[in-house]
Amino acid sequence: MPALLLVVPLLVACGDDGGSSGRRSYDRYVALGDSFTSGAGTAQPVARSGKCQRTRLNYPTLVSKELHAELVDVSCGGASTANLTTPQDKGDGSSAPPQLDAVTSATDLVTVGLGYNDQSWFAGLVFGCTTLAASDPTGRPCQDAAAANPDPEAVAGQIGAQVEAGLEAVRARAPDAELLLVGYPQLVPAEGRCDDLAIADGDYPYVRAMLELLDDQLRKAAEAAGATYVDVLAASAGHDVCAGDDAWVNGATPLPGVAATYHPFARGQQAVAKLVVAALED
Repeated sequence: MPALLLVVPLLVACGDDGGSSGRRSYDRYVALGDSFTSGAGTAQPVARSGKCQRTRLNYPTLVSKELHAELVDVSCGGASTANLTTPQDKGDGSSAPPQLDAVTSATDLVTVGLGYNDQSWFAGLVFGCTTLAASDPTGRPCQDAAAANPDPEAVAGQIGAQVEAGLEAVRARAPDAELLLVGYPQLVPAEGRCDDLAIADGDYPYVRAMLELLDDQLRKAAEAAGATYVDVLAASAGHDVCAGDDAWVNGATPLPGVAATYHPFARGQQAVAKLVVAALED
């Protein structure tokens, strides 16, 4: 896999210190989220974050540098919307406090990156489908198995409602803050397949459709809560797992210091940071 890219190009691309942009200034930025926010697997881990897997290459760090804002990053691998209000067991005998505890009336910018771990959506879809692939590698075993499970549209709707409630809880704690819901990148190509995305050939369209289904619910949640939606799915077209050097997301093989399995590379984090900064300038 390609080496990690430098942060400098992001900072240049995002503009100067804000003097020529139309965005407001931000003093205290709070980042809430899961492993796609924390930067799981990338280099420069934050030692005190432990099992939360936060790194200095994640998009909150890059955004805070661009905005010259104090960053309070409480994102944590494995977090769901429930962990906005309840502690998260980190699996090492310790727990992370409720993420909402970091949001105060003094907060003037909040990004939220949650939803994939609700209802085990990401694990069930991506890791579940890769497990089933061995039984019928050229068929569609995951889609066939899904027929016996709860209606995916209903499940995605429930996740959307949970995310909306989480956004409203953030708004209640920081009513004057700029609030952004950050979506997730596209993992599956529009056409073709690759060994890095270890799902059955016939399940590629199904998994892609399910990612789009949840993305639609996240967008609706942001709109209902009066938050800005950062559309990472659309922006990552052509940067899926199978895109080679252009991929924003790692494939099936974990690469310590580069990216966790099916999680963003440093360049993916840089791309999301640019999207967040651009959203603040709109």
